[in-house]
Amino acid sequence: MITLKNLTCSFQNRVILENINLEINSHLSILGANGSGKSTLAKAICSLIKFDGKVMIDSEDIKELSLLQRAKLLSYIPAKLEIYDSYITVEEFVLLGRFPYKKSFFEYSDKDKNITKETLEFLKISHIKNNAVSSLSSGEQQLTLIAQALAQQSKIIIFDEPTANLDPHNSKIIAEHIKGLKEYHQIILITHDLHLASYVNSPVVFIKEQQAHYYEKDFFNDDTLQELYGVAFNSMAVKYD
Repeated sequence: MITLKNLTCSFQNRVILENINLEINSHLSILGANGSGKSTLAKAICSLIKFDGKVMIDSEDIKELSLLQRAKLLSYIPAKLEIYDSYITVEEFVLLGRFPYKKSFFEYSDKDKNITKETLEFLKISHIKNNAVSSLSSGEQQLTLIAQALAQQSKIIIFDEPTANLDPHNSKIIAEHIKGLKEYHQIILITHDLHLASYVNSPVVFIKEQQAHYYEKDFFNDDTLQELYGVAFNSMAVKYD
């Protein structure tokens, strides 16, 4: 369970989120307009940014956990893969997900390498394992990011705009993986894509005017969407299936 207590986030003296109180018992999709604070909320949950208030993961304060402890609990997948080593291969990049379990000054274990191999096979990207990450297409990069998160074996995986740079075909592939991962991980999805959020079918938090509005169900209807987004909707046609 993730519990937020009076969570407040600011940037350059501007309040982005204010006094958010929320209990996240299972999966969640985070929606809202551009700049509303969706990614800010996710990064605060991971303690990647400074915030006031508390974020509790299974009754433990995230700020009191070591970086390695956090890594075993949470994986954060950004919208775009950014690397500073243009020669690192897909396999090497995914293996980095095992770093929280690696013994200091030792090589990665056979277990780490086997988990990496199995993850690449699971996502059907073994054929690019020796390719440089910098040479990959956007869809391949997104799958590589997911592979590293799966190799990390964290309890909670946070996806930040996972289909933002993808064509419809690759968006469908990523959507299917995200939905399938709900069986094994707690999934938090940040997206502008209402079709994706509806397909993944989790409760929704809508960020608006510094507040988080929770919807257990009945979010994806024309009246609710029109009220929140301020534009007319004429039925949600979701066709990922």
